[in-house]
Amino acid sequence: MNGKTPERPDPADVVFLFDVDNTLLDTDRVTEDLKRHLEKEIGQEGLQSYWSHFDRLREELGYADYLGALQRYRNENPHDSHLLAVSRFLIDYPFADRLFPGALDVVRRVEQWGPAVILSDGDVVFQPLKVERSGLFEAVNGNVLIYVHKEVELSDVAKRFPADHYVMVDDKLRILAAIKGTWGPRVTTVFVRQGHYALDPKILATYPAADVRIERIGNLLDHGLTYFTGRTGKAPSGGTRRPR
Repeated sequence: MNGKTPERPDPADVVFLFDVDNTLLDTDRVTEDLKRHLEKEIGQEGLQSYWSHFDRLREELGYADYLGALQRYRNENPHDSHLLAVSRFLIDYPFADRLFPGALDVVRRVEQWGPAVILSDGDVVFQPLKVERSGLFEAVNGNVLIYVHKEVELSDVAKRFPADHYVMVDDKLRILAAIKGTWGPRVTTVFVRQGHYALDPKILATYPAADVRIERIGNLLDHGLTYFTGRTGKAPSGGTRRPR
């Protein structure tokens, strides 16, 4: 799924690619809110059942499918009248209130240098809803790409948003390592240490370091363009760069 892009866009000097969950949006907090709501509406046993479906779907699909898990729970509990309340909670959730501090400011800053693009993965209903309701769709002028596995869709990304250089901002080292392995020096990978994946010791020990590491998304405001392109620059407070 993608937003509108020119049929034959001219190559940009640099394109900034942003993940959504736990990069721009505090998805861990969204999850905690959902768990509390589920427990209130369907009880602890229902919460555990829903989350079992959620975990299985994530393993099957490779991404979080909140609505899919709700549908599977419904198949097991077709007469549970509380399901509509759970569905409304997900659809009406105030995602704009869960953006990390400085997230929109970062998008506005990098747009001075080149296009800002949402590069995410997820389902075809709830993920686009999150992007739109959070204000991110408008912030990036509709430059939104949502795939099943974004790290294997880089040729399509490059076709839609050609550039001499890319900057990929993500909280998952696995994704950053895969993109670096494909694009090499053509991309600067930026690891944002937000969310449970970014703090998992096993993950940190498994995958190589990104080119740049920052503690929170707002730290990108401390950096200039040359820092991301890798030509010159020095890491300011809040960020470190891996030697090249």
